[in-house]
Amino acid sequence: MKTVSRAGIFAAVGALGFALQTAVLWLLAGRTEMPVVPATLVATEAAVLHNFAWHVRWTWADRPAGPRALLGRLLRFNLANGGVSLAGGAVLMAILVHGCGVHYLPANLASVLICSAVNFAASDGWVFRAEPQAARGEAGGLGGRRGSCGGGRPRAGQTTYRATAT
Repeated sequence: MKTVSRAGIFAAVGALGFALQTAVLWLLAGRTEMPVVPATLVATEAAVLHNFAWHVRWTWADRPAGPRALLGRLLRFNLANGGVSLAGGAVLMAILVHGCGVHYLPANLASVLICSAVNFAASDGWVFRAEPQAARGEAGGLGGRRGSCGGGRPRAGQTTYRATAT
């Protein structure tokens, strides 16, 4: 997939995640009166998990991973995207709002856009890097098939030949 197409899909998933984050924040802070900071953390993690699921199925669907590699990707995604979104967003908001006098809504938009660019680079190069065949749970051997050239157990219905001593 071309990087431009992947970046567009990444942005679409991010927009959906931003909408989810805003809805969860509104529900927790606005309706249940949860304090804003814990509500923001929960809302951000909800968006991170949402985005990860869609990136696996859509943005980086051409880079499959087995269960173990997928768990590693989830951890890396939380570290990279969650960390950049929380820490980077806080720093950028402080600089833009308090240091430069920008209103918090345009500052938030700028912060999200800047963090998104960093998140895309981290996701493409580190989180969703192409996994070796073994990490995806695929077998090696000729043609990538188990059972070829004596590698592994035969499949159901596969004829096996044994060498006999003469």
